[in-house]
Amino acid sequence: MKWIRASVMALGLLSIAAVAQESGVVLKDDVLRAEPFADAKTIGNIAKGAQVGILKKTGGWYQVRAGKTQGWVRMLSIRRGEATKADVGKEAGDLAALSSGRGGTGQIVSTTGIRGLSEEELKGAKFNEAQLRKAQSFAVSQADGQDFAAKAKLKVRKFDYLPEPAN
Repeated sequence: MKWIRASVMALGLLSIAAVAQESGVVLKDDVLRAEPFADAKTIGNIAKGAQVGILKKTGGWYQVRAGKTQGWVRMLSIRRGEATKADVGKEAGDLAALSSGRGGTGQIVSTTGIRGLSEEELKGAKFNEAQLRKAQSFAVSQADGQDFAAKAKLKVRKFDYLPEPAN
């Protein structure tokens, strides 16, 4: 009889946990996608300030429920937790602060990181020569960089360039 009572209590707790979900607020107008990819089919729009339930996280995407609609939206478009009046009125233009965790300083902070990737995804990463070549195709010469900086009236900062990669 005790095991029946314990089983019923465990099932009750599991059902409560299944219903519970994390909430969030939309920081900027965005689209809901059918899958967690930028080129996935658009299934709807989601308005800034809307309350959502966060169902799942995959990479840099949240699967959310907004009303009766469910879809995927980029992590940087959602603030986890309950919405406040300040959240609804605040623009999401400060994405650098959101992504770096350095909001409120008034200064831009450049960071690199792996936000949104799980430990399993990092451990399962594989070398992709085609993607490396694609990234390298965006490189510019020192002369092109200096020309761009001069046109933009940027200040000169001296540093050593990386050596050319050996083929």
